[in-house]
Amino acid sequence: MHNFLDFEKPIAELEGKIAELRHLSSSDEMNIAEEVTKLQIKLDKMLRTTYQKLTPWQKTKVARHPDRPHTVDYISGLIEDFTLMAGDRLFAEDAAITGGIGRFRGHSVMVIGNEKGHDTDSRIKHNFGSARPEGYRKAQRLMNMADRFKLPVITFVDTSGAYPGIDAEERGQAEAIARSIETCLSIKTPLICVVIGEGGSGGAIAIATGNHILMLEHAVYSVISPEGCASILWRNSDNAEDAAEAMKVTAQDLKNLDVIDDIITEPMGGAHREPEIIIKDVGDAIEKALLELSKEDGGVLRAKRREKFLAMGKKGLS
Repeated sequence: MHNFLDFEKPIAELEGKIAELRHLSSSDEMNIAEEVTKLQIKLDKMLRTTYQKLTPWQKTKVARHPDRPHTVDYISGLIEDFTLMAGDRLFAEDAAITGGIGRFRGHSVMVIGNEKGHDTDSRIKHNFGSARPEGYRKAQRLMNMADRFKLPVITFVDTSGAYPGIDAEERGQAEAIARSIETCLSIKTPLICVVIGEGGSGGAIAIATGNHILMLEHAVYSVISPEGCASILWRNSDNAEDAAEAMKVTAQDLKNLDVIDDIITEPMGGAHREPEIIIKDVGDAIEKALLELSKEDGGVLRAKRREKFLAMGKKGLS
């Protein structure tokens, strides 16, 4: 059974009925396949109808779904001979950002991504995907290594934001994020970024300042979380739904604003329903972008990356 979101209650009830009928069919040998088929058709229609008209706030909930594939799942499904690399060579290892070298469909690559964890223990280990300065300094180290050895860089973005704790601030959180963005803009290898869940604030842009930005259909990407925005503007996080609408956090909005380059369609009902399918589709999109970017000279790649981000925000201005 899936973990259902609040707006999926009718879907949950229908899936429950189907599960009950299948149980009866297998245990009592009742011939109810026809009824199951009818309910399955109804379920597919309900899923399609629901997910075609998701609000920005509902998309935010889908992006945060606990069963949604995480960075480690994409690495496991797409990267062969992956070698995990740890530490920032300055202070400590930060498991909120994972990274290493591997092979992606015949290409040697560097992979970096936010990792939230799947259960209580792993979420605590990965600090729910919110990195401290050492996480971003590790990302810088890996990107510089990739540049030295002319390896394309693939990043997976999935974080509510950088860790806001006192210890992180004491160790230079803002400086670490800024340096990571600077490193993204400085390297001369292809840099492909995929927003797979939440793209939150500087914690996301620190590893997402790339040549080609891909975003899953129901992912979100914003300067602050809807709850954070609501607490500032309305002094009440209950207005998070209004904030999500106003901030244009969805892939569709960001594509129109030229903040991202391509949207990857998710399986009906979200990436968490068919993880194998979405992992393959993400791989196809990365491969397409990588083949195009690999044709460019390193200096041209860097120049275009900088121009891309300098041009953001100018659309619609005369």
